[in-house]
Amino acid sequence: MSEERLEIGSTYVLKKEDFNTLLSRLTEKGYETIGAKVENETLVYDRISTLEDFPQGYVSEQEAGHFRLTKTNHERYFDYIPGAHSWKQFLFPSRTELFTLRKNDNWQTELPSEEQPKYAFIGVRGCELSAIQIQDDIFMRDDFTDPIYAKRRQNLFILSINCLHPANACFCTSMQTGPKAGAGFDLSLTELDDVFLLEVGSEMGRLILNGMPLEAASAFVLQAAQKGLERAARQMTRELDTSDLPELLTLNLNHPHWHEIAERCLSCGSCTQVCPTCFCWDTVDTSDVLGKETKRERVWDSCFNIGYSYQAGGNTRPTIHSRYRQWLSHKLGTWVEQNGTLGCVGCGRCIVWCPAGIDLTEEVPVFREDKKA
Repeated sequence: MSEERLEIGSTYVLKKEDFNTLLSRLTEKGYETIGAKVENETLVYDRISTLEDFPQGYVSEQEAGHFRLTKTNHERYFDYIPGAHSWKQFLFPSRTELFTLRKNDNWQTELPSEEQPKYAFIGVRGCELSAIQIQDDIFMRDDFTDPIYAKRRQNLFILSINCLHPANACFCTSMQTGPKAGAGFDLSLTELDDVFLLEVGSEMGRLILNGMPLEAASAFVLQAAQKGLERAARQMTRELDTSDLPELLTLNLNHPHWHEIAERCLSCGSCTQVCPTCFCWDTVDTSDVLGKETKRERVWDSCFNIGYSYQAGGNTRPTIHSRYRQWLSHKLGTWVEQNGTLGCVGCGRCIVWCPAGIDLTEEVPVFREDKKA
């Protein structure tokens, strides 16, 4: 197929042994290839060079407050469901230098380099792709665009993954973000036992694949992929009714169930740190001991931190129940008013990495049942 022009929207077959050629082509184009790998018995997103860097044969057991990475007998590379890491750490880093002031004869301002890394994300799930697009709306608004985020985003290449083996904490079907990745990828991959299916989503994706040893996808392999996606959707047992969420939460801001949740919530902020869409941040100034240099950085913050809502005159959310209510009612309610979409993509990270095992898919229906009564 090397002499034929690949078409955007078409799907092709790539032998697994040829996948490293794709990674090499991305590297030649100046991309730093990032993917999931096993480290300290968990999954992290880090630099990858070959297909062998991926967690072949692994699956991740996920329940409320529980994550375990398990090695199995299968030989597939993308059956895992991601751990605590999300892609936002590369587009919206947890710590970013904004400027440095140095005192010589006078104070001088030094700005960081405007050059930003050029990433290729390998293995972006449908829910994660939706999360990236949600953060696009946050950081690249019509009235203001964050220059650091925008540059990293413009440089980004996305190879998404159609998810055939969801974990127990997943509920992307409820949020309409998976298991098949939606629009916005350069290439989309479906892993079958023997081959990869690659769908071309952009001109850059077409350019990377052009000339590679691809085969036309037959009806048989396309049907196998479709059946796998349908089976994955049926396997998801967690659900969240999204039909009336903004109204439901707005009408129940004084519901006693918020206090019941607060009795379990530690206000640790773990859910916001692992969430792929949360974007709260603060600025931190540090100075050297001689008082000749000071640096300002943007750092991740959380609406669960008691100091986050502190203002002159007092704290607007001094209790755990008020902070949890703020987080959930924003994520599933007022986010729609602000950005036209929910702030949740159904990845289940907040459920899995909550040390108290609080599950929003179980908490939200309590408000709805009382509404029916």
